[in-house]
Amino acid sequence: MTTLRTSRRRLAAVSAVAAATLLATSACGGGNGDSEGGGDYNSGVNKVANASNKKGGTLKFVGVQDADSWDTSRMYYGFVFDFARYYARQLVSYSPKPGKKSVDLQPDLATDKAQISDDGKVYKYTLKDGLKWEDGKPITSQDVKYGIERQWAQKTLSGGPTYIKDVLDPGGKWKGPYEEKSEFEGIKTPDEKTIEFHLPKPNGDFEQMLAMPTNSPVRKDKDTKSKYTLHPFSSGPYKFKSYTPNKSLLLVRNKHWDSKSDPLRKALPDQVKVTLLTNPNERDKRLLNGDADLDLNQRGMDVAGRQKALKEHKGNVDNPQTGFISYVAFPQSVKPFDNVHCRKAAIYGTDHKSVQTARGGPTGGGDLAVNMLPPVVPGHDASDDQYGIRKNDGGANVAKAKEELKKCGKPNGFSTTLAVRNTDAADVKSAESIQASLKKVGIKVEIDQFDGSQGPSIVGNPANVKKKGYGMILYGWGPDFPSGQGYGIELWHSSKIRDNGNNNYGLIDDPKIDKGLEEAIAELDPEKSAERYAEVNKQVMAGAHYLPLTYLKVVQWRSERLTNVYAADSFSGWYDFASIGVK
Repeated sequence: MTTLRTSRRRLAAVSAVAAATLLATSACGGGNGDSEGGGDYNSGVNKVANASNKKGGTLKFVGVQDADSWDTSRMYYGFVFDFARYYARQLVSYSPKPGKKSVDLQPDLATDKAQISDDGKVYKYTLKDGLKWEDGKPITSQDVKYGIERQWAQKTLSGGPTYIKDVLDPGGKWKGPYEEKSEFEGIKTPDEKTIEFHLPKPNGDFEQMLAMPTNSPVRKDKDTKSKYTLHPFSSGPYKFKSYTPNKSLLLVRNKHWDSKSDPLRKALPDQVKVTLLTNPNERDKRLLNGDADLDLNQRGMDVAGRQKALKEHKGNVDNPQTGFISYVAFPQSVKPFDNVHCRKAAIYGTDHKSVQTARGGPTGGGDLAVNMLPPVVPGHDASDDQYGIRKNDGGANVAKAKEELKKCGKPNGFSTTLAVRNTDAADVKSAESIQASLKKVGIKVEIDQFDGSQGPSIVGNPANVKKKGYGMILYGWGPDFPSGQGYGIELWHSSKIRDNGNNNYGLIDDPKIDKGLEEAIAELDPEKSAERYAEVNKQVMAGAHYLPLTYLKVVQWRSERLTNVYAADSFSGWYDFASIGVK
């Protein structure tokens, strides 16, 4: 999933060291207990702030970026996955609980979790009784199948993740519902209440994939194809009333939704209103003034707003651990980073502490990252610090850097170019910090800023990367769904190297890493699978393919009007929108 394009890559996951490592400087209460809390600092971290079942009112979001698409098949931004649960349901979804408890899957449209047979290759579900669309017609298994099959229509509906498509049809033989007249045999619907998925080979994360909003039902007669984003047809508690792209969105209650069939969504507000701006400072001003309740995009407040909130309104602030990591990749197509020792020299030579400070310190930027698996992803091992980053308190290890430079045949250093998005101020500051620290060990770094919205065709194009001489690419990433596969396969597996839209920026093509990932994916035991992902992560770090910077944390605002607010690991440490109400 994910590039941190307004939080693109999706869902975060659970681990024993999961979300919400609170700051030692936290002063105004909060804490890490599981009990319900009120309006103190971090009241929405690992507990519920202002618990209430009161219905009514208008929940007011403000954001600085619209959805990539409100069409469930095409969405990929993280906040859109979260928001989509207002109007779209899935066979299974996540528990409405704070922190790591949120990642437990629960039946949603289905009566229960999957009946798994044939050694993990068949998943069977039965739909609940009384499920209805916004016009009162029943939701059928065929609607679920059709909604998922739209993933195959990449010519018309490009943009969203295709995990289910890739698992069920790895060879891409079926051409999709718009081109094929024949039925897709990988999904069977023997009647209107039953749906079966037939996998060519086992995949331990298949049910996690089904929980993604991109696998919501779509009714064929309501499918307007590329225009579906303007009015997705609702299977959830709210429906679209009005939408003006890049300006506003208003959801109202879907009278045909039945709370008895849906214990996962509280549906407390009468309306959900979204106002879209272009200026982050104006967004923060509206939050601080009480003109809006929370940030739609969940990227955290900017510097000025963050400072004021922490100083004057600390009781309205949460500082959750997100599922994202900031990092630098070393494309092996660009010399001298085809040499592992040159890559290690850059890792040792970077002053990680100065990068953390540039990103906003432990509060605004996050904890020092010592490896490439964020703390909220199963398999994260805090002790896997192969480059002594934490041991050295984040400082550069100049002696080790120069030792590695000698090993790679560049004792006097070398020159390279670091590519960074101009749309992310924290990334640019991080790049400047890296540039300054590497200069001290003889590595001269030129910074090239590019349009972040064009990332897939700039740094995601290996030919362009080589042409531009991008030896270093600074980016952010988080999991699409709660597992090492949902996080790491795009970054590490050789099969994911693409001519365009590539996310394996390091161009890792290592049979051991590929095999480790494939074994972890095939493992049906989550704990054993997590152990395998931890081993893959160790191999990735041993190969010095990435320079980890920080495990991102953000300062999130919640207005005093809000009830049932909590950060959920299932949504990358962001607030679970579907549970929030207003006083």
